[in-house]
Amino acid sequence: MSVFRSRPALRWLVPSAAAVVIIGGGAAAGTIVASADPSLPDRSAAQLLVDLQSAKVDGFSGTIVESADLGLPSIAGFFGGQSSGAASSATQGNLGDLTRLIAGSNTARVWYAGQDKARVALMGTQGETDVIHNGADTWIWRSSDNTATHVKAPAEAKPKAVEPPAALPGGVATTPQEAAAAALAAIDPTTTVTTTGAAKVAGRGAYELVLSPKDSASLVGQVRLAIDAQTHIPLRVDVYARNATSPAIRIAFQQITFAVPDAQQFAFNPPPGAKVTESTRDAVPAQEKAKAAQQRAEQLKAEQLKAEQLKKAATGATKPTATDGPTVIGKGWTSVVEVKVPSEATSADKTQLDTALNVLPKASGAWGSGHVFAGTLFSVLITDDGRIFAGAVAPETLYQAAAK
Repeated sequence: MSVFRSRPALRWLVPSAAAVVIIGGGAAAGTIVASADPSLPDRSAAQLLVDLQSAKVDGFSGTIVESADLGLPSIAGFFGGQSSGAASSATQGNLGDLTRLIAGSNTARVWYAGQDKARVALMGTQGETDVIHNGADTWIWRSSDNTATHVKAPAEAKPKAVEPPAALPGGVATTPQEAAAAALAAIDPTTTVTTTGAAKVAGRGAYELVLSPKDSASLVGQVRLAIDAQTHIPLRVDVYARNATSPAIRIAFQQITFAVPDAQQFAFNPPPGAKVTESTRDAVPAQEKAKAAQQRAEQLKAEQLKAEQLKKAATGATKPTATDGPTVIGKGWTSVVEVKVPSEATSADKTQLDTALNVLPKASGAWGSGHVFAGTLFSVLITDDGRIFAGAVAPETLYQAAAK
């Protein structure tokens, strides 16, 4: 059943969490000039970086295709045993949708008409999810249970610039623009930037900008951005593992038009029988505000404690210890992030984590023991004492970080 004038297509928000995590390095703008075909004037890498930063369009619509092959072991066992009934079927379908984020292919449809109008159409094995932002109104509709959530900004609040809504958990969804921004936000001398000439993406002429880590310890070989020759927005982002000839992650427009979509595309009326939940962006119960304030106070206390530990470590008084917040070890493309398994995790969460760990290879060393999750672009180490290490590096680098 369609709730728009035209049936929503598949996904817009596609997985690039891996791309964001692995792009920890940056770039030093090179001087090599793109050897474009005769229809495109030559552009240097530095010029293309400027083009990306200044790109702006009034509107567009299109279809995005994402594919991922991260060389990961089967993750079917991560979610425990099978159960029966319709609820189990829906749950398994949703989990299947999530597994395709890191091993499979997804397609999406997006409409954009300025800062206050954006629409996303998502479709999984169990149905369709639509996210529509139109001025002060944001709607989220799920066909699987015919539910809609309407979030309305307060009348006195000025609408903020629209950001692509995170319809998938953990912030794992993005567009080529976001993936490119993640790469370019970390520009520094750890990366070589070159160009490879012209490309064709979605039938449009584009330049290709290549970011290559200088550190051979990084599992990332290259990040390639195809930049539209006219509008300068990213049309495709490819992430290659080191020495690989095909991308481990590709996020690309299959079709795109830069005409501003009709206003009707952003109009939503709940279908018959839909259960609608009304909310406002400032409708937070007093107890939730108090809880947020308490959490912030605890965070400030932890940050103060960490600062004191670092100060003592700098003077040789003591060795810094990990806090509950993330700690970054190293820098650039080979940096490793360390976090602790939340102490407030529920028993169900811990049971699911234990189930996931059982399907991962065991590892041990001077740092202790645990389980390792290794792919072509990144590795994750989960220690038995409740620490998690992740980075775009081989497991050996994680072991070294865990031993410190």
